Amino acid sequence: MRWYEGKRVFITGGSSGIGRSLALAIAAAGGHVSIAARGQGRLDEVLAELEKTGSGRSHAIALDVSDRAAVEAAAVEVIEALGGIDLVIANAGVTHPGYFAEIGEDVFQSMMNVNYFGVVNVVRAFLPAMRTQKAGNICNVSSTLGFLGVFGYTAYAASKFAVTGFSECLRQELLGDGIKVSVVYPPDTDTPQYHMENEIKPAETKMLSETAGLLSADVVAAEILRGISRGKLHITPGLMNKLIRFATFHLPWVVRMVVDGDLAKFARKNG
Repeated sequence: MRWYEGKRVFITGGSSGIGRSLALAIAAAGGHVSIAARGQGRLDEVLAELEKTGSGRSHAIALDVSDRAAVEAAAVEVIEALGGIDLVIANAGVTHPGYFAEIGEDVFQSMMNVNYFGVVNVVRAFLPAMRTQKAGNICNVSSTLGFLGVFGYTAYAASKFAVTGFSECLRQELLGDGIKVSVVYPPDTDTPQYHMENEIKPAETKMLSETAGLLSADVVAAEILRGISRGKLHITPGLMNKLIRFATFHLPWVVRMVVDGDLAKFARKNG
């Protein structure tokens, strides 16, 4: 964590879950941290935690990452508050599992606006400052569902696959700028959003997710921070998650066979 000492870091989705864990860990390591989220109340609570945890500068701003103009204005404020920018972690995201035929167009639009365009907006706003200083790190948070499609996540997975593709292309464009790009694939993580989505998941989706396990936000955050500091492009928290990603790319037919088999068993049992 010495790598984060003195680093100036902006984190979206910083008021809870993985974002909060990232912010507190960086503050404890001596970094300067600005967090953003839509709810001011939770932001104020985490800001107070940051001020107790670290000795660096702390800052919080209420922000809807899908609003490009608001993000650009926020970038100016954040850079001024921190005295510059070294690392941007685009972590904000929303999910809404369900059967495709029952998911409204507004849900698909919301997933893309927040999960994908929210990442694009944040990167676009902070990139000029990083290019000027010829240094920086950008970390975009995708999901296991950013490389693996799963029953019930037609809207969410599409937005997270988009984040993966965007990040890989961006890395190539920034090779000559001294700016490193990482993309993170968190598995199911014990966060408020995870418990919220569990209330509306299709039964098939719940069945599949139960086989993958659940990680704590602190464990996921620690792996993310380790990966960023090492300059990794792909960061895949959790041993099971790493195995799933390896199998998805090297043995895709095995993954399909296992998942399809589980769905067939579920259908026979509940049909």
